[in-house]
Amino acid sequence: MAADVPAHGDVAPVASPPSVAAEIFDERLPAAVRYAEHLATTGVERGLIGPRETERLWDRHILNCAVVKEVVPDGARVVDLGSGAGLPGIPLALARPDLHVVLVEPLARRVDWLTEVIEDLDLPIQVQRGRAEETEVRRRWEGADVVTARAVAPLARLAGWALPLLRRGGRLVAVKGASAEQEVARDAVAVRKAGGGDATVARCGEGLVEVPSTVVLVERTAAPRAGRPGRRREQRS
Repeated sequence: MAADVPAHGDVAPVASPPSVAAEIFDERLPAAVRYAEHLATTGVERGLIGPRETERLWDRHILNCAVVKEVVPDGARVVDLGSGAGLPGIPLALARPDLHVVLVEPLARRVDWLTEVIEDLDLPIQVQRGRAEETEVRRRWEGADVVTARAVAPLARLAGWALPLLRRGGRLVAVKGASAEQEVARDAVAVRKAGGGDATVARCGEGLVEVPSTVVLVERTAAPRAGRPGRRREQRS
């Protein structure tokens, strides 16, 4: 089936990329611009992104995700959980051609959209329909170097889903907001129980983008510890 992509004449008005985008995406800047067009058209039409977000696609979404490349090692195998509109996975792949990226998304309509966009952009990204806690997903993608997520779940729950997909020494990179430090302190015990080390907060894109991205980093240091039945039910998937 041909990809359902926006025709050139039907593209909704999208702000031109900031000059820093050329530095971040290099030769893949045209593909990043095309991705922005997808977000502003079919992404809005299919409910993957709100119509009010089209005016701030670059700063709030695309560049905000792309600068996360600073904390991802060379040649890493990256699993992006709850990818939705491909954030942060697609901008990360555009900014770092050396990465091996898979997008994990449970909703069929979003999987269809992601597949069409990736085909149009000619990116070597895989898409997996499913949830991180499902056996099929874990068996297929475990041993990843990096697991990314953006606005998926509180850190305690996210660690329980993400850390089993990582190799020992692998890293969870969670794109968070201004309350990241409070979340790290609140969920420290649950993160360790899930097999993670001490979570840290990093700022990506400082001196490059107007508003740096706040990310929480958690290294997988051990296997998850079995919990007691009936305890901390709010952390169950």
